[in-house]
Amino acid sequence: MEKVGNLKVWESAHNLVLKIYKITKEFPDEERFRLTDQLCRSAASVPANIIEGRARKTTKEYLQFLYTARGSVAETKYHLLLAKDLGYLKNFDYNRIVSGYDEVGRMLNGLITSLKRKVANA
Repeated sequence: MEKVGNLKVWESAHNLVLKIYKITKEFPDEERFRLTDQLCRSAASVPANIIEGRARKTTKEYLQFLYTARGSVAETKYHLLLAKDLGYLKNFDYNRIVSGYDEVGRMLNGLITSLKRKVANA
């Protein structure tokens, strides 16, 4: 799949998913269908919702998908905290990845604000 135009938030979210998939390979086997699966799903939900929303016909629909992506950011950050607290994730990796999700959250908020203005001015 080609990059989503020049949408940096999608690219950043996608790169974080790749990191999550890499780090979860080190999680215990018994977490495969529990935390590993949940973390990978919530992480992948962020860029998936951004791209699906962008493909919708209306800005209002796009906004709904961005809200869902923002919720998935929060969910992913919780799963990362749980992984760290269970000892599956080193503090350094946790801080680095959560920092990336903080940035994606800020970018989503900026995009949402911009699109809400567009809807209000239409």
